[in-house]
Amino acid sequence: MPDSESVYRKVDGKVLIEIKLSTVAQLFNTFDPAPFHAKELDFDAERYIVDTVKDFPAGTSFKIIIYLPPDLLVTDRAKQIIPAIKNHFEYKSRVTERKLRTRFRYGRGALLVGLTFLFIALVARHLVTTIQNHLLAELFADALLIIGWVAMWEPVTVLLYELWPIHQQKKTYERISTMEIEVLPSA
Repeated sequence: MPDSESVYRKVDGKVLIEIKLSTVAQLFNTFDPAPFHAKELDFDAERYIVDTVKDFPAGTSFKIIIYLPPDLLVTDRAKQIIPAIKNHFEYKSRVTERKLRTRFRYGRGALLVGLTFLFIALVARHLVTTIQNHLLAELFADALLIIGWVAMWEPVTVLLYELWPIHQQKKTYERISTMEIEVLPSA
């Protein structure tokens, strides 16, 4: 199976993300009611660009090239393609940043609740273990220990595992929003 680098053309050390369109409208989400310069990209176009960037190592340089029929290049809509793509990915970066902050805030709150519950469970366990040679007391003490640590599951999941992919997604959107973009006539 060929690697990612062999599938894409390179010019001046930059991997080309090439999109050939027959109309400008193909690039944008037709359900988006926003004015053209702020339009949301079509899901498939966005996914293609994002997936291409994710296929390469972090230091790779890219250039997005949009091919249009020559007669469409001079239209006002064609002239708005570059700012529209940049605006779209800047917006996605801001939304992802907000999601990252929200999840981090939730994770901190969950950590506070989890640690508090763990502390209470451990104190209660210590009190229960003062009852000597009673099977029910030992069982209850072990249950408190387990429940206390289970309370830590959610904060650990959020803070150690959920934040990283969101952060990576934000970085990808930031990279794309600053890429060089060119609109050229299709052959």
